[in-house]
Amino acid sequence: MKKIIVSSILLVSSIFAMSNVEVAQKSDDVMSGFVDSVSQMEMKLINARGQEKIRTMSMKVLEGKVEDKSLMEFTTPADVKGTKFLNYEHVNKDDDQWLYLPALKRVKRISSKKKSGAFMGSEFSYEDLSAFNVNKYTYENGEAQESGSNFVVESVPVSKHSGYTKRISYVDKESFLIQKVEYYDRKKQLLKTATFSEYKKFGEVNRIGKIHMQNIQNDKTTILVWSKEKIKTGLTAKKFHKRYLK
Repeated sequence: MKKIIVSSILLVSSIFAMSNVEVAQKSDDVMSGFVDSVSQMEMKLINARGQEKIRTMSMKVLEGKVEDKSLMEFTTPADVKGTKFLNYEHVNKDDDQWLYLPALKRVKRISSKKKSGAFMGSEFSYEDLSAFNVNKYTYENGEAQESGSNFVVESVPVSKHSGYTKRISYVDKESFLIQKVEYYDRKKQLLKTATFSEYKKFGEVNRIGKIHMQNIQNDKTTILVWSKEKIKTGLTAKKFHKRYLK
């Protein structure tokens, strides 16, 4: 009788076991379907001595079948005001990214080889700003590992220009929302840890509210906080053309 019970438990467990790629896809799905969004953002830069700088931005995002588009504009302080960042996040190839620098009155294209560089002096790289599409990574076959209330999924970037050798994501078993991501550099050393929190729910759609990015190697931190977010506002692709950068 005990053997039958144990066999039944193992059978049920195997039926409901999820692979790494299935967890990643589910995590991607629960963040999709917002169509478009507008929001305000605060970026807090904290150096190794604990000194802080605050920047504010406006953010627009347009969801698409083959690419998502986003446009960020810095509004304060004065030294970065008017700086704009435009990103076309593609599903099956490297993203297209442009940075408008008002002091120079010119648009700078971010090449694939430079996307591992720091974005506006923060602990976020250009790559981090659009790197959550499930198709941008490869995943080990087999069941996802578990740690407490989270699935633990290891992924390897597809792009040869990535600044990372792998990411380890901790995904809530119930909500499938990412709780934490560990980033490993090209020397396979832990570089940064991002903690995700304050998710907001719009019907069936989830949106991130806060990311705390800590650089383990230089002891610097950047915190991004979203506020006043609205989805399905009617944005169109015209609002994300390069001419809007100038």
